[in-house]
Amino acid sequence: MPLTVAIVGRPNVGKSTLFNRLSGTRRAIVDDTPGVTRDRSIAESDFAGIPLRLIDTAGFDKGSPGSLTARMLAQTEAAISDSDVCLFVVDARSGINAGDELVAGALRKSGKPVLLIANKAESAATEANVLEASSLGLGDAIAISAEHGIGLGDLHDALAPFAEGLAEPEPENAEDAVRPLRLAIVGRPNVGKSTLLNRLVGSERSLTGPEAGITRDAVLAELQFDGREILLHDTAGLRKKSHVVEKLEKLSTASTLNAIRFADCVILVLDALHALEKQDLTIADLVAQEGRSLVLAANKWDLVENRSAAMAELREKIDRLLPQIAGAPIVGLAALTGEGVDRLLPAVFKADRIWNERVPTALLNRFLESALTRHPPPAVRGRRIRIRYMLQAKARPPTFVLFGNQLSALPESYLRYLVNSLRSTFGMAGTPIRLNLRSTKNPYVKP
Repeated sequence: MPLTVAIVGRPNVGKSTLFNRLSGTRRAIVDDTPGVTRDRSIAESDFAGIPLRLIDTAGFDKGSPGSLTARMLAQTEAAISDSDVCLFVVDARSGINAGDELVAGALRKSGKPVLLIANKAESAATEANVLEASSLGLGDAIAISAEHGIGLGDLHDALAPFAEGLAEPEPENAEDAVRPLRLAIVGRPNVGKSTLLNRLVGSERSLTGPEAGITRDAVLAELQFDGREILLHDTAGLRKKSHVVEKLEKLSTASTLNAIRFADCVILVLDALHALEKQDLTIADLVAQEGRSLVLAANKWDLVENRSAAMAELREKIDRLLPQIAGAPIVGLAALTGEGVDRLLPAVFKADRIWNERVPTALLNRFLESALTRHPPPAVRGRRIRIRYMLQAKARPPTFVLFGNQLSALPESYLRYLVNSLRSTFGMAGTPIRLNLRSTKNPYVKP
């Protein structure tokens, strides 16, 4: 069982840098701009033998009730409540200020164990400020530099006593354990992605509000459904590439793309009142290119008047404009009220099963024989292309290999025919299908 560690402090003291250092990832966005982190980022890691569950938090700052700052503070307070120990990070370069006093007071009130961390202490000039940190009344500060990896041994020694007794034995059948389903929620800005995540996990895990672009880091949450663990990623909204000019938004976009590559299945959230705009199609195509299974969530479905007509229109548009994911499941829902959300995860699990599907070679070649009889391949320069046999190379996504001669001359239309036939014959609606070609050499043609 990992030790849950919340990393807290005022803005711009290096919390996300320390999170990335301890997790061995670049999951948290790091920039000199104060207030980059807004949601709680979570990662599990092994810190030299200490299993950690790390929580990166927003900078501790007061705000008026209902403001974005106040909602960020509520996320930080929730992280403190969930933790076994808090790492209170201060800036050893700038010294202690009123913001640090505010954080110290909140941590004392929480009653949680606290380790005081003086970050950016890579030079001798910071020694006086490291000593000054003890005036906060939370013990002596541990001097580190998260950016340069200095002082991590002292931090490890300070964390070790809190981790004693938390280890659990590995289950005997660990190899047979079901792997968690990795699920990403993506879409344009302000379509309800974070509201949907909160509805699925049953708590205010991700910041929401009328402001577009609240989410910056990919937010990780965990839940159980039908006996299986789900690792759920909420992501920053993806705008048109030409509109992304600020550095922070570029970093957020990169974080979203990494979440898609990390995922097994992707939920693309659409605004049901303005569904399948050009950017929606671009995102869906990106998911297909990455080979991930896809479920479409038409949010704000409660505001749609003629639902059957709207669903039929969505279905027709998807199959026509996105043939690479033809038949992808569509779930109409209202994340704010919860209407229809109960149908979403069953659709995700079905899409995941299809994504993992493997077809026996004997069945594939019976299918191929039938497909070739119905629609023989064209001839090239008077010589008919011969497709000899077919096999499935891998799943996730389903990838098939055709063997024969002159296969590089097969027109795209014929390859689409084979893919669509595979999709309908073996029930692979909605999942990307890869088709690779392997031409065999003619033994009678001299090289």
